[in-house]
Amino acid sequence: MQRQVALIKQSLFDQGYLDEQFMELEELQDDANPNFVEEVSALYFKDSARLINNIDQALERGSFDFNRLDNYMHQFKGSSTSIGASKVKTECTKFREYCRAGNAEGCLRTFHQLKKEHSTLRKKLEHYFQLARQAGPKETARRPK
Repeated sequence: MQRQVALIKQSLFDQGYLDEQFMELEELQDDANPNFVEEVSALYFKDSARLINNIDQALERGSFDFNRLDNYMHQFKGSSTSIGASKVKTECTKFREYCRAGNAEGCLRTFHQLKKEHSTLRKKLEHYFQLARQAGPKETARRPK
């Protein structure tokens, strides 16, 4: 079971969903807080759902306040960076570039892709954490090869 968990985690790195920051978080996990990374990830998804909703509402108004959108996305990018959500972070960067250029169509297109990457990451991490709980604690966090 531990091998299956390790393979799933490796695939998240290989597919570009996670980066080095995720490993940094796992290194902070210990016996006193064995679900630290899962809890941090749950907070990330709760907060990012709020940001997605705020951005959705701002985009639905039709009059694009690029400064407000950029501020929301700045928060989203920071949160995504802190857990190592690489693909989401990349889409945040693109969205912010479109905001700075005043490109509404680019914002809409990128936001659609961001929501897709966010949803995919959530599902993949939920599966990973579920298997990790079933497998039980491991001895040490290991960096993928």
